Parts: sequence; structure tokens; C-alpha cells
Amino acid sequence: MNAKTKPGLNEWAATAICGNDITSSCLYVSALSILYAGQWAWVSLLMVSVVLYFYRSIYGEVVGALPLNGGAYNALLNTTSKFVASLAACFTLLSYMATAVISANEAMHYLQILWQGLPVMEATIGLLAVFMVLTIMGIGESAKVATAIFLLHLSTMGILILAAVWGLTHNGWQIFLENFQRPVEGSLTMALFLGFSAAMLGISGFESSANFVEEQQAGVFPKTLRNMWLAVTVINPVMAFLALALAPVREIAGHQEALLSHMGQITGGDWLAGLISLDATLVLSGAVLTSFIGVTGLVHRMVLDRCLPQILLKVNRYGTQYRIVIAFFVLSVSVLAVTRGRLTTLAGVYTISFLAVMALFGVGNLLLKMRRSGLRRPVSASWAGVLFAIAAVLAALAGNVFMNPVYVGIFFEYFLPTVIIVLIMLNRVVLLTGCLFFIQAVSKKLTWAAEVLSRLLQRKIDDINSQQVVFFTRGGDLANLNLALIYVRNNEHTNRMKIVTVVRAGGEVPPRLAEDIRFLDRAYPEIDIEFIVQRGEFGPDLIQELSQKWKIPANFMFIGSPNGGFTYSLAELGGVRLII
Repeated sequence: MNAKTKPGLNEWAATAICGNDITSSCLYVSALSILYAGQWAWVSLLMVSVVLYFYRSIYGEVVGALPLNGGAYNALLNTTSKFVASLAACFTLLSYMATAVISANEAMHYLQILWQGLPVMEATIGLLAVFMVLTIMGIGESAKVATAIFLLHLSTMGILILAAVWGLTHNGWQIFLENFQRPVEGSLTMALFLGFSAAMLGISGFESSANFVEEQQAGVFPKTLRNMWLAVTVINPVMAFLALALAPVREIAGHQEALLSHMGQITGGDWLAGLISLDATLVLSGAVLTSFIGVTGLVHRMVLDRCLPQILLKVNRYGTQYRIVIAFFVLSVSVLAVTRGRLTTLAGVYTISFLAVMALFGVGNLLLKMRRSGLRRPVSASWAGVLFAIAAVLAALAGNVFMNPVYVGIFFEYFLPTVIIVLIMLNRVVLLTGCLFFIQAVSKKLTWAAEVLSRLLQRKIDDINSQQVVFFTRGGDLANLNLALIYVRNNEHTNRMKIVTVVRAGGEVPPRLAEDIRFLDRAYPEIDIEFIVQRGEFGPDLIQELSQKWKIPANFMFIGSPNGGFTYSLAELGGVRLII
């Protein structure tokens, strides 16, 4: 059965999917920032909002120019090497995995408030399984659930804010004044810095929209960035401010894990505390869904680029890469089992991964400006704004390491195995060739078993290298052709390459192009180069026609950085990659 074609996500649906993640942060980030910044926590949260404002244009520029799934991975893949892009992907994968497990576990802790005796570990696994099934059924069905959760969450936060303001109007601001007069531990600058570093964790989810941009309707992506920024700017500082007006700082510290429920108890009693606990359960569950959807988009792109095994590409009747979803579920459950639900351990992985992804996306923006200036983009972030945003994220990363140095060791325990898997995939031809050489070297007269193994290894190497790639050139520049071959040799598993020049009707083949390609064919004997003159107009129709004719996916077709007159986006070209 053919996969069903789903319509793109509208503004509300796309915002809800990533918004559940970023707005669920108010459940913990207010208390966390108050722990470090005291009565100035709301200022630290506003500082985070300023940084996120600059990231709106950073993400808008990169994804506008490269509107493909993958986030930071996609940005770096089209501006640097596949290895560097894969490192960014490893950070993102770990961030999603930690987010899924933390959010599911915290959701079940909130549910335990309403359902006494709930077995949290088993319930966490059950929740992960529910969202695995939802994701397998397709992003459209998942979006309906996400939208319902998102609307309930915004309504609940609105009720809590109104109840708190009503209570303060009648009971006065005495508690806030007492909190405000407390002496700051250490310097005010350090308190604000540490509060800012902790509060930066409250913008997790902002990067998620870039990982499923291909599933969104045209023009929706920048609106998701705007909506998430507005939600974080309003909800998080306001909640911290109201918490300081309702309870002494010491009392807030004692209710760190469920501060908003405690605020509901103060302002509205049991019914509001119960509503907030239910809302927390649902919106944290929505953050789990965000992780499943985001990781599916990212891994699908990595599999297409042969950074991960091709077996993950298989789709079901809903058009979903269900093997990716199931693999993510299994990994999340294994992490939960290994850590036994210790959130401190997972927080170490999550903190460094998420902030590293944000910093790398900023770096991707700078590289896009320098190396891909000819690409059309709807917005352009200023150099000063990008540099400021990267510096702010790196400062937050340093602050979190300073507050919790043990996080670094925990992070590398998970990061290194992830990188090793990707490195094996990127270097599997070298590893297989080494194994083949070893077998042949230790046994001059091959035994029957060794001979069979040698044939299997050689067949596998040939199969991997059989993937042909295409480079489109306007011709006349030997240096660019050489750079393209260097990139293919260093980043792709192939020994076959088509170099294509597209000539319009009545046009002529660029002079010396055929001679230059013959020279390069001799210079790179390990790559079989085929020169093709294609008559027609370079564009999406031609790409699709050649992709079907040659059975070469569009993401294995490469171009150089276009000039300002280029009229197509990479999405319109089906995912053709920029390599020089």
C-alpha cells in the first residue's frame, strides 16, 4: 500500500508540537532560577527572553535558506563536512532522548499527586509507549493531541495568573517586599548570571520546529518561532514574579519540584492545585511527543545521508518511519532503566546537549553567511546579534558546568558511545577494507571459511560504494570541480560520480570543461567520473526527472553555492546539497 499523503501542519498544530516542550519549562524553571538568583529571578528570565529574541532571526535565516529537516545537522551539513554535522546531530539526539525520559518521568510524578500509589517507573514506560504508537500513526494524528494539550496548558496558566493577581490585590504585596529586601548571596552580577544559566534550560523545544519544518505548511515556521518566544517571554518571568509575591524564598525552595501546584494551592485551594497537577502531567507528556516527532525528522535525514543504517527508512501505511520511532522508544526505556529514573543524571546529559545544539546552530548561521551568501533567505540576522547569541549560550553552558561540574562526566558517558556509532557508519568502508586486508594477510592460502568471508566483505564494500553521486556545474572552473571531488572523496562512500553541466537550448558547452574533467579523472583514480551534457533548464523538474532516470536520490546530488540570481530553494530542488 502506498504511504498516505498528509497535508502540512498549520500554525497552531506546529506551534503546539514544539510549544508543549518549551512552555512546560515554567513548571520547573521558575523555581530553579529563584534558587540561584533569588528575588531577581524574573530579571534572569527576561535576559533569557532577550537571547531567544536574537535566536528567532538566527533560526529564521538558516531554515529559510535551507528549509529541510535536521536543524543544526542540516545547517552544518550544507556549510561544513558530514562529520561536523554528525557531531551536531549527536548532541541533538541526546537532547531529545533526555527530554523524552525526563518529561515522561516528571509527568508521572505529577500524576502520582492525583493518583496515590502509582508505580512511576512502569507508568513512565507506559507513557513512552503511548506516544510511540501515536507517532507511528502519523504526525497529523499526533498534532491533534498536541494541540489539545497546548490549549489546556495555556488556559491553566492563564487561570493561575488571574487567581494570583486576584489574591495579591486583596492580600497585598507584603511577601514580595520582604523577599525583595533579602540580601543577595554573593554579588548581584553573579546571582543574575547563575540565574540566567539555569533559566536557559527553559527554552528547550525552541530548536524542535527546525527538525520537522518539511511537515509544516509554507510560511508556518517563522510563526512557530514568534509564538514560542511570546509564550516564554510572558509566562516564565510572570510565574517567577508571582511566586516571589506569594511565598517566601525559603518556602519556594521547599516546593521546587511542584512550585506551580503550590502556587495554585495558595491562590485557589485544592481544585486549582489539582488542575495544575493534571495540566503538568499532560503538557510534560506533550514534551515527550515533541521528542518523538523531532527525532524522527532528524534521524530520517541522517539515514538518507547514510550516517545511520538504511534499514531505518522503511515506512508503514501511515507514511511513518516506524523503525526510527521504535528504536527511539527502546533507547529511551534503556536509559530510564540504566539511570533508574535519577533525574540528576539525565539533567547532566540534557543540559550540555541542548545548549551545545543552540551554540552550533549559531555557528551554522555564521558559516551560512560566509559560505552560502547567494542563497535566498526571508530574513537575515545581524552579525552582532548572532555573535551575541552564541556568546550568551556559551556563557550559560559554562555557568551550568560551574554549578554542576559532575554533569560533564555524565554527559560524556552517553555522548561518546553515540559518536562512536556515527563514526563507524561514516568510516565503515575503511573498517571493512581493513578487515578484508587482515584476513588476506594472515592467511596466504585462504581456507574455505576465510575465502567466503573475504567475498562477503568485498561484496559489502562494493555495495556501499555503488551509490552514485551527481555534481552539477556551470563549468569553466577547475578549482571548484576539484573542491567537489575532494568533498566527495572525504565525505561520501562512493567510487562513481556524474559531473553534469546543464545547457539551455542553443547554448554551448563551456570550453575546456571536458578537458578539465579528463584531467581530474586521472588525478582521482579511485573515483570513476562520468561527464554528461544535459540539455534543458536546471530546476526542480529536471532534478526529479534525472533522479528517477538514474535512480539517485536528490540528497546525493550536489551543487556549488549559488549566486544571487538563483531562483530556487533547496526544498524546491528536493534536497539537493551544497558542498562548495
